[in-house]
Amino acid sequence: QVQLVESGGGLVQAGGSLRLSCAASGRSFSTNPMGWFRQAPGKEREFVAAISWNGGSTYYADSVKGRFTMSRDNAKTTVNLQMNSLNPEDTAVYYCAAATRRFIVSRDYYSRKEYEYWGQGTQVTVSS
Repeated sequence: QVQLVESGGGLVQAGGSLRLSCAASGRSFSTNPMGWFRQAPGKEREFVAAISWNGGSTYYADSVKGRFTMSRDNAKTTVNLQMNSLNPEDTAVYYCAAATRRFIVSRDYYSRKEYEYWGQGTQVTVSS
């Protein structure tokens, strides 16, 4: 059974930091682009960040650029999302996702349709 399991969420004050991790089991995603999405109450799930299969390219939503950093460790089959300077607008459930195509054009990293495997999500709450 293929699983993506997120961890590292929690409650933090505005200006603080959190580090999310996503571990894969059931199969290797070391050759798959990976992404992070988030969904706030009453809103659609939105793109946050993505990374190419080899870690050579990263992509960020404008709202998190300069504050969030995505990385991957293919040896450990994990991806991470370092989140700094958090603000209440970052409050959401954060989802890890894996794409099925190894090589995708830049614009497709931002699309939910590109990702087939999804984790259950981890809650991030930022208090003001």
